[in-house]
Amino acid sequence: MKTNINTRKSIVLAVTALMVFSSTGCKKFLDTQRQGQYTTEDYPYPSGSGPYDVFLYAAYNDLRSYGVHATGFFLATSVRSDDADKGSSATDGGADASSMDLFPVLPNNGFSNGMWTAYYTFIAKCNTVLQNVETNNNIVATDAQKIQAQAEARFLRAYAYFNLVRFYGRVPLIDKVLTVDQYNVPQSTAAQIYAFIESDLQFAAANLPLSWDKKFVGRSSKGMANGLLAKVYLTQQKWGAAMSAANLVMTSGQYDLSTSYNNIFGESGENSKESVFEVQATASASVPTDNGIEAIQWQGVRAPGDWNLGYGWNVPNTNLENAYEANDPRRARTFLYRNTAATLASPNPYKTVYGETTGTTWENPAYNHKTYTNPAFRALYNNRAGRWMNMRVLRYADVVLMYAEAANEVGGAGNITAALAALNSVRARARTGATTGTLPDVVTTDQSVLREAIRKERRIELAMEHDRFFDLVRWGISGTVLPNAGRPNFLASRDNLLPIPQAQIDLSKGVLTQNPGY
Repeated sequence: MKTNINTRKSIVLAVTALMVFSSTGCKKFLDTQRQGQYTTEDYPYPSGSGPYDVFLYAAYNDLRSYGVHATGFFLATSVRSDDADKGSSATDGGADASSMDLFPVLPNNGFSNGMWTAYYTFIAKCNTVLQNVETNNNIVATDAQKIQAQAEARFLRAYAYFNLVRFYGRVPLIDKVLTVDQYNVPQSTAAQIYAFIESDLQFAAANLPLSWDKKFVGRSSKGMANGLLAKVYLTQQKWGAAMSAANLVMTSGQYDLSTSYNNIFGESGENSKESVFEVQATASASVPTDNGIEAIQWQGVRAPGDWNLGYGWNVPNTNLENAYEANDPRRARTFLYRNTAATLASPNPYKTVYGETTGTTWENPAYNHKTYTNPAFRALYNNRAGRWMNMRVLRYADVVLMYAEAANEVGGAGNITAALAALNSVRARARTGATTGTLPDVVTTDQSVLREAIRKERRIELAMEHDRFFDLVRWGISGTVLPNAGRPNFLASRDNLLPIPQAQIDLSKGVLTQNPGY
């Protein structure tokens, strides 16, 4: 595991305040506040490596924040899809949680408002880095150090805006540290936001290093920038550009599919050759939770005793279960099943990857196996929350499948052949060690048939990993798929986007306007 490094950092002004959290049972409620101060916090990298790291680490640390990558995030990216349900008990989380599952999400939804404010706090920290590079003459730095700091900050800012534009569509574009009289910024169009994201990522890809020393594992790199840029292009159906950006990652020599699917997601699979963008978490026996990612705990098994690993949210459902091909090994690493009397009596009862036989008193029959923690680490930290486990944001297999999709859409015999090769490389890794005949190569050269095969492969390979809802939307099929998957209230014209939080509209005194249908 990683070592936590404590560094004292300065206090800087943010455009929105950090959310104030209070716990009631398994719910988090977010106080609404427009402006304030934040204190820069620790991130698990050594200090003294660069003149702007005191500001960069504050931005990196927000990747682990509750509002950026915890409950609201997986509700919006996974539970809103056809593959996952909210989980836990029916009433846990109230209407704010259940509406993310069953629709519509209302403008007063606390999880949505919490994400909005958290992402703008994150952006403010990125802008603080850029301001210090541009105007702080008290910091002695070379031109190369300045450019690298700008590239890191612009990558992180692009990621924040990419999530915001996919969540909400029209959002305020804030590219600098604002003074108090500048806070009320109107929305920009989605097209304007995408152009801004592309500019940030292109700069980042041109100026970030190909790799870092191991002590800086997970820090922004060319592969991260090009991989995210490929997804930005893919979302806009800029197929040629997406194919080129993904190809830069695939030919960089930094990544491959050598890590078995079974090992990607646990602690032992952190920062493997599969990892393109991975949020770093850390822990120690004395500090088991404070420097980690809360999303893991929220998705842990909900049960008494030793199986009380979390709150039991974001559970895979039968829609996803039925989508797997026969004997696909990936299903067992996606579904953490509960044993029943029948399975315990069978020759091969369900077990976890660590060999434990699961209990019979779980709140739900299955949980997200990709967020399941190794019991050895629970013992090491004397804690069951699992917050020490890294979060995989962008995997190499995702990049390969983006390349396959883009190449197929560009079309032509050569590109379709390349798309097939990319698709089949992911399937080959998945079937390793499986029964002969499992997951055979796709052989079709029909563009429309291959399109559906690539889409199905994305669903299975990336199941429960925060891509499915966005894929349904960008493919233009959310309005058909979701109502037929137990979400009869879903309307694509309204629910493809979250509502602009009413609290933010009120604070803006009407400068911000609501999305259609709300």
